[in-house]
Amino acid sequence: MHKITLSSLNELKNWVGKQLPPSDWQEITQQRIDLFAEAGGDNQWIHVDPVRAAKESPYGVTIAHGFLILSLLSRFFTDTVLIDGVTLSINYGTNKVRFTDPVLVNARVRAHFTLASLEAFKGGVQIIWNVSIEQEGKERPCMIAEWISRRYGAFDGEASQ
Repeated sequence: MHKITLSSLNELKNWVGKQLPPSDWQEITQQRIDLFAEAGGDNQWIHVDPVRAAKESPYGVTIAHGFLILSLLSRFFTDTVLIDGVTLSINYGTNKVRFTDPVLVNARVRAHFTLASLEAFKGGVQIIWNVSIEQEGKERPCMIAEWISRRYGAFDGEASQ
């Protein structure tokens, strides 16, 4: 369920420099890791072999792929906010991504989004989010990123930063 609903893209202007409520928690199970490994072709043992990871990994368990955690950004965002009047949403890319702490199997993670800037373009707005992914029980974030998304729909505004 969305934590906040904005009536339009224009309401985003009020959020520049502010943090949205955190997303819902997502559990990173071995099944989720295995499915991601299958989809992406990254079957490195540290992700998919719990027996070997217990013996040889410095973590004692398997860990999630960093790109699995990155791929959850859209899910986390959908949990957090609904913007009425948006006709299309796309991931436009990232400027920076750092995987700062491994995500252990069965950990729970959630995202914190801070709106860094908006830039109007014909048909919508380009949004840069500063994102921090938190692993439950740990102080250090497991991922930080500067994520760019585009939302199409009515937007009356100039670029803001």
